[in-house]
Amino acid sequence: MRFLFVHQNFPGQYRHLAAHYARQGHDVVAVGEKANLARTARVPGVRLLGYDAPSPVSGGWDASVSRAIHRGRRVAAGCAQLRRAGFVPEVVFAHIGWGEALFLKDVFPEAQIILYCEFFYRSRGGDLGFDAEFPATPEKLLHLRVMNAPLLMALDACDLGMAPTRWQHHQFPAAHKPRIAVIHDGIDTDLVRASGAAEPELITYVARNLEPYRGFHSFMRAIPEIQRRRPKARIAIVGGDEVSYSPRLPAGQTYRSRLLAELGERIDLSRVEFLGRIPYQEYLGLLRRSAVHVYLTYPFVLSWSLLEAMSSGCLIVGSRTPPLEEVVRDGESGLLVDFFSPEAIAERVAYALEHQAELAPLRSRARETVVQRYDLKRVCLPAQLRLVDSLQGQRADARAAADVEHLAGDKARVALGEEHDRARDVVGLT
Repeated sequence: MRFLFVHQNFPGQYRHLAAHYARQGHDVVAVGEKANLARTARVPGVRLLGYDAPSPVSGGWDASVSRAIHRGRRVAAGCAQLRRAGFVPEVVFAHIGWGEALFLKDVFPEAQIILYCEFFYRSRGGDLGFDAEFPATPEKLLHLRVMNAPLLMALDACDLGMAPTRWQHHQFPAAHKPRIAVIHDGIDTDLVRASGAAEPELITYVARNLEPYRGFHSFMRAIPEIQRRRPKARIAIVGGDEVSYSPRLPAGQTYRSRLLAELGERIDLSRVEFLGRIPYQEYLGLLRRSAVHVYLTYPFVLSWSLLEAMSSGCLIVGSRTPPLEEVVRDGESGLLVDFFSPEAIAERVAYALEHQAELAPLRSRARETVVQRYDLKRVCLPAQLRLVDSLQGQRADARAAADVEHLAGDKARVALGEEHDRARDVVGLT
């Protein structure tokens, strides 16, 4: 069979699924943003096609929609050229975000389109307005509908979707939920597992970027009290200084620098190590040495890092927010605490450090949770494959499609691109 994966930062959530189909000898092609493909790890057997990111769009309410449409047109033009070159996939996997999926059904009307449904914005019960420090203004509230517009357009032009957790699935409109299966990307529990003894006073915190959406401000404000209660504790913080989801800061500022300035000498920085972004194996080694792992999040997308920490047998101190409450049972597989209370966070961390032997069963139950519900090889990947198999024999939505030749545009072409660092065989879609 022929499979197409579309993700601006491929492989993203498709690393294992694309690798599986490639190993089985299927014809697998992936489309992503050219600059990102040059930086990300390769998936053996997958042919990469890169498109140039569209030019920046000026700000305003319609900016997010314009960006999505421009990106979707780039992807559609390249896919139309793929079609003319003879590659017509039976199944297309695409992330719902960024606009890449908007026109795939028009280029490949006979293909089954399966969306990765990561998040749908809500005016209540989600990330907006959760944190009073970053209030939901009337402007932001109304802007949500505009931000959701490309997601709704993509949902209208797909056959099925996959959401990684029940809570994320719950955020989507009721009309679309029946077509969205709850299947996580999967954690390789054979690789991500405990090894050796934890360092007695090592506290770990991990996020892609150090920002409020992942509770970085709450954790930093807890550190002075943690250090007062546990004079020998060491804190290792992993994450970059960019912003993934939170409000943007003025040029030159970071949330880390802001918090350090706010807390000043109340933090003993000789016992806090900011590691930045580290290699994956080094990150797994850190989790295995962790005595207490802190994970905090807004009601938002659940991070892989939480499940990897649980799979590693970490003792979790997490926020009492819906994404965690789906995974962690307070007092059984971890300890949950008020996201907004640095004092409560410090108390729970200190308690966890002091009662390591007593709380050891929480570590084993945390790993057991991931093995039973989120294991890659035995649970999640088989469920993904069953979802695809369920489409076999069904007629894809073949509603009237635009002329794919016209979609390509006069200037659209597939040509061998320049050599880009590690991505020497990335084909350029322009």
